[in-house]
Amino acid sequence: MQELVPLVSGLVVGVALGLVRPSLRWWIGALLAVALGVFATVVTGEFKTSWAYLLVDIPLVALASVAGLTLSRHAVRRRLRAG
Repeated sequence: MQELVPLVSGLVVGVALGLVRPSLRWWIGALLAVALGVFATVVTGEFKTSWAYLLVDIPLVALASVAGLTLSRHAVRRRLRAG
């Protein structure tokens, strides 16, 4: 249940990255993955156990961002082909 925070935030970031210029997409995506990974670790209280949870949450946000970007781009392409 605690992994929903990084997953959902990563998906939202991924969809939002579709609106960003491709030249800035990697920089903004990496910065937001780190920031939201730290945010997820703190909000879920995992940092009280160990800060090593950052090593799980940051990549989880990054992978969810890639998935969100891929899904949103696929949806846009499909919609453009359909209509």
